[in-house]
Amino acid sequence: MKGIILTTISFLFFLTVAAQFPAKKVQVDSIFKKIAANTTLDTVAVPIVDHLLFYNQNLIYKLRLDSIQKTIPLSYNEYVQNFIDVLGKQKNRMGQMLGLSGYYFPIFEKALKAYNIPAEIKYLPIIESSMNPHAVSRVGATGMWQFMFGTAKAYGLNMDNFVDERKDPIQASYAAAAYFRDAYEELGDWLLAIAAYNCGKGNVTRAIDKAGSRDFWEIRKFLPKETRDYVPAFIAAVYLMNYAGVHHIAIQTPIINFKTDTIQVNHFVALADLAKAINYDESTLIGLNPSYKKKIVNGTALLPKRIILPSIEQADYGKLYDVLNNNIETDTNVFLAFTDDVRDLRKLKLPNKPAVTKANMHLVKPGESLAIIANLYKVEVQDLKVWNNLKTTGIIPGQKLKINGAIATSSIKKIAKADFLTYKVKAGDTLSGIAEKFNGVTVASIKKINRLTNAFLQPGMVLKINR
Repeated sequence: MKGIILTTISFLFFLTVAAQFPAKKVQVDSIFKKIAANTTLDTVAVPIVDHLLFYNQNLIYKLRLDSIQKTIPLSYNEYVQNFIDVLGKQKNRMGQMLGLSGYYFPIFEKALKAYNIPAEIKYLPIIESSMNPHAVSRVGATGMWQFMFGTAKAYGLNMDNFVDERKDPIQASYAAAAYFRDAYEELGDWLLAIAAYNCGKGNVTRAIDKAGSRDFWEIRKFLPKETRDYVPAFIAAVYLMNYAGVHHIAIQTPIINFKTDTIQVNHFVALADLAKAINYDESTLIGLNPSYKKKIVNGTALLPKRIILPSIEQADYGKLYDVLNNNIETDTNVFLAFTDDVRDLRKLKLPNKPAVTKANMHLVKPGESLAIIANLYKVEVQDLKVWNNLKTTGIIPGQKLKINGAIATSSIKKIAKADFLTYKVKAGDTLSGIAEKFNGVTVASIKKINRLTNAFLQPGMVLKINR
């Protein structure tokens, strides 16, 4: 029996060596002879191989992934290996991520912990936005966590003419954690929840039905192309952030490399005035507070606003308090944003639309910017860019701009008339599938208004849906 065990171990060792050094035929032949010499009674039992080897497989990577795996499965396969190779060559970018992680990861971890979400999700903004709070995708997804407008509203983020909380690392992190809570509760698998974050729970549910499986790697071929790559890219990012050294990725000094303090203000405060008071460059305050679109913090007694600023000396507090306790002269009217989802904005361009008249055109005057014009008509800068096919925010005096804000305003008023809709559950319906049929609706909101304790549905049930 002892001889058989030793023989089997020798054979397994041969498989590992052969996989790593296939060209060394002399060594392979030598190993075969040793195995044959040690075989006394029965033939060697051949182990069952679950997965075929792929051409660039490196079992060291698998062992490393296994060593850092916690809650989320960190699978190793050719897709993950390909992204390790791709991201591993982006040494400058990954070095920047290492530097930024010192400031942003504690923010992400705190929000994820509040919703009992695995800490590994903190690596997702690397793939989403390279941890850039000002990142905007081609369809309008915004911020580090790349929230679309409707999803952001559904998870409590506010967008108006003063602020876009999708760009707030703190607020957006809590919204992302809440999304993952809902996605995991319904899908029951973290890789599927990560896939849903990219393409929506409805797409994942449909892929599960087509594949007849709840294994991400089985349903992968039925998902959108971007999502197929999204999960292996996430795993590769987790790997490289933990094993940067062995891939010669050096940490780069981040812009934010100092201690910070947080204060709440109940006045309108200009970031430029704050920067001057504490003797810092304005860009530093803007970088710490990326969600304030006008560089003005619009705090009120009813809704105080957060400001993050560098830790300062005691002597500077007098100047700081003078700024914080004095309102600046500015238009304090707050207007909710309608949308910046390019897909929604395209729907506003209906066929057979009446000809444009002077009533919905604006003639650009000297000194005007897109931001000034957007505030004038109570619309978003992104709206103006889409309506006028502008590639940048640059405009010139005398230029004519289309203004379609009246359509957006009427749409908001219609939505506000009723408290809820009703929906009759059909066979095969899921809470996530139903939520995606209605703009701004989430699984959590459906469960709350219907007092559901789980995600179980029966055909014929009538659900209330928040407007």
